Amino acid sequence: TLHMTTLDRIALLLVVVGALNWGLVGLFRFDLVATLVGLTFGEVNALSSIVYVLVALSGLFLLRQLARPAYVGSPRSAHPV
Repeated sequence: TLHMTTLDRIALLLVVVGALNWGLVGLFRFDLVATLVGLTFGEVNALSSIVYVLVALSGLFLLRQLARPAYVGSPRSAHPV
């Protein structure tokens, strides 16, 4: 089974928020993050910048998941997950 830590779950949630935000920007020019922090499309403040940086760092953090086996006992790794 895939073991996810609390940090993994938080990172995944932030990446999903970022993906949904980019989808909304691409389809409707609607920036959900900006709206949630009280800005209009294209505006940036310290809070929205923090959210965007956390989303980016979460994506980088989750890149390590690509190197992990998909399940315990995977031939890709002799170490359990």
